[in-house]
Amino acid sequence: MNGERNGKGKEYYYYGLIKFEGEFLNGQRKGIGKDYNINGELEFEGEYLNGERNGRGKEYYNNGQLKFEGEYLNGKRNGEGKEYYYYDKLKYGGNYLNEKEKEKENYNYFELEFEGEYLNGERDGKGKKYDINGNLKFEGEYLNGKRWNGKRKEYNKYGKIIFEGQYLNGKRRN
Repeated sequence: MNGERNGKGKEYYYYGLIKFEGEFLNGQRKGIGKDYNINGELEFEGEYLNGERNGRGKEYYNNGQLKFEGEYLNGKRNGEGKEYYYYDKLKYGGNYLNEKEKEKENYNYFELEFEGEYLNGERDGKGKKYDINGNLKFEGEYLNGKRWNGKRKEYNKYGKIIFEGQYLNGKRRN
């Protein structure tokens, strides 16, 4: 319409593989659609507005496994979401702000690794750190991604407290 793409349609790479299928409005992606990589594999499916990812969506690895599911704003991860490792294990579940993890949980390959608060992608505020077997190792306060000041508890691999007290500038206070 008026020389612009409008309605349902498909866009292709110059060599013939599909690039996008979905809805267009005034030449831009809008509504529900799917993005494909240069090999024709599904890369993203979800909602678009003004040509960018906006709303709910899912990203995929090249092998088709889920990489991320959650909310987008202006083409970036924003809001609630979950990110997965290539091997289908949960890596992070929580809030995003401009593509960065904001708060909640971080996972290693097998178990919960960290649960707590984030600011600008760094651990900041109260948090708990776990070892690779899921055992609590530390609980206390973080500042700019580091266990820094304030109350803190440390645990051995059997769950027994080995330190409880205050930290100042990264060092134990008596």
